[in-house]
Amino acid sequence: MKTTKMMDELRNKSAAELSEALVAAKKELFNLRFQNATNQLDNTSRITEVRKNIARIQTIMTEQLKPAK
Repeated sequence: MKTTKMMDELRNKSAAELSEALVAAKKELFNLRFQNATNQLDNTSRITEVRKNIARIQTIMTEQLKPAK
C-alpha cells in the first residue's frame, strides 16, 4: 500500500522534479554507504530502501519517456 502511494506521487511529478529526486536519493545512498563503511550507521536496512526508491524513480522516468500506446 505504501509503495503504490509513493508511485502515484512520483507519477504526478514532472521530469525535472524526478531528476532532482533521483539526485537527492543518490546523494543519500552515498552518505549511507559512507556511514556504513565507518560503522556509524545504525539502520542498515535504510540502504536497501533507498536503492529501491532510486529504482522506482528511474522506472517512472522511463515510463514518461516512452510514448503511450
